[in-house]
Amino acid sequence: MPTTPTSTPIPSGPGRGPLGHALAGLLDVLLPADCAGCGAERAQLCPECRRALADTRPAPTLLPWAHAAAPYGDPFRRLLLAHKERGALRLAGPLGEVLGRAVRSALGPQGERAPVLLVPMPSARPAVRARGHDSTLRLAGAAARSLRRAGLDARAAPLLRHARPVADQAGLSAAERRRNLHGALTVLPRARAALNGRHPVLVDDLVTTGASLAEAARALADAGLPVRAAATVAATSGHPAQAARATGGQPA
Repeated sequence: MPTTPTSTPIPSGPGRGPLGHALAGLLDVLLPADCAGCGAERAQLCPECRRALADTRPAPTLLPWAHAAAPYGDPFRRLLLAHKERGALRLAGPLGEVLGRAVRSALGPQGERAPVLLVPMPSARPAVRARGHDSTLRLAGAAARSLRRAGLDARAAPLLRHARPVADQAGLSAAERRRNLHGALTVLPRARAALNGRHPVLVDDLVTTGASLAEAARALADAGLPVRAAATVAATSGHPAQAARATGGQPA
């Protein structure tokens, strides 16, 4: 019977910084944790969970222009949480491969011919400080590298930031989430130059109701930079109750 996955302890505090990340990576190598997906001993990602990542089946989303590589169930749920909340940084590569496949699905055969810029959903600064890393930006970079290995001209760059705080999303309906997030994001000044000659694709680890992706698309469109595609590693059913359980009340 699978045990509860554990992770190598990492330095705590208000952000680990470069030294903390280096130490966390060294500990991953010297003291390998149990599989983050199923709890198999001394294998941060066991062969069975690797096969699950390789054999994904697309999950439906509430946004027709958003593509998710898999439903939000185990081992994806455990792997995403381990990467985001417990600092399992070596999972970024395998999860980035999955996100890269969702990007290709979002682009379609014709879209793959054009240069692409992956635009990660912004993480709130307090969350980044608490976790010690920006998990979505890290996944976007890993996805861009996987796409380049497949022959695509892909880059990743953060172009969005929070313009104001938002209320806790727990318990909100889909419509309430949209109202809560409307106007919450803004575009960085460098966005137009970064997107010059590239097709933007919004990326995130998880889509629930789609409210966050819709707000990001609105912010970019208002800046004259329309987005027609989004990609995520996984998707929930979109029901507010499952969305709250999946994200702990955070925007999604």
